[in-house]
Parts: sequence; C-alpha cells; structure tokens
Amino acid sequence: MALVIEGEEHIAAPVAKVWEALNDPEILKDAIPGCQSLEKNSDTEMAATVVLKIGPIKATFNGAVTLKNLKPPHSYTIQGEGKGGIAGFAKGGADVTLTADGPEATVLKYAAKAEVGGKIAQLGSRLIESTSKKLAGQFFSTFAEKLG
Repeated sequence: MALVIEGEEHIAAPVAKVWEALNDPEILKDAIPGCQSLEKNSDTEMAATVVLKIGPIKATFNGAVTLKNLKPPHSYTIQGEGKGGIAGFAKGGADVTLTADGPEATVLKYAAKAEVGGKIAQLGSRLIESTSKKLAGQFFSTFAEKLG
C-alpha cells in the first residue's frame, strides 16, 4: 500500500543552516519520531533504528537511510527502508526543497511517498495514512523547532 504526503514548514533560519541540519545525523535523529539510533556510514548513507506504534502494532524497524539527488543547498531526496520483523516493512522517501524567504528564513517543502507491507498493511489505509501524515508533520515541525 502506497501513499503520498505533501507539506511545507517555515523555518526561522537561513537556507545554508537548514541545509546543514538536513545532513546532520544528530538533528535528524532527534527529529525522526521514535528514532533510537542514526549512524552515519558515509556522506550519503546512514543506518537507523526506529520504534513505531501504528494502531495496536508496535515494531522496531532496522534500516538504511540514503540521501540522493543532492543539489546543495537547495534540494535532495531522502530515502529510507526498514524491516520490522513479523510486523512487516516500511519504505519511503521525500523530495525536500529549500527556498529562501528573506535572508534569515527558509521555506522547506516536502513531497513524501511511503509504502508499507506485512501485518502493518492489514491495519487499513485510513489508519496508516493518518499515522504517516502525523509522523511526517512531527518530523518537520520538530526539525523546524530545533533550528528556530
């Protein structure tokens, strides 16, 4: 089952600072809901462990995060894939675009796609969609708070 989530955040920081933060594993770890660990393997690859609760199912996902299509400091694609054992799998990505809003502010736009399979997919599309939207919103608002 696949879904698309779009949104934008206004961040009280210049584009260069936001770009730096989007590539900082510590900031990303704090912003990703349920993230237990995020370790940088290279400039574009990280390993992650995330604990998520979707409806009645709580699962630990171990996976990889990859940064692609890098166009510093304006845009990139962040992709992740995680396996949650018997709960199933989740994979997705987001195209992230930064636009200056004056010298000290940035508009961050995102278009995320997510796909889930296994037991989680049996929970029903409405629950998964609402949870995914909530998690995406939490990530970007926490990210904006950390910089603002």
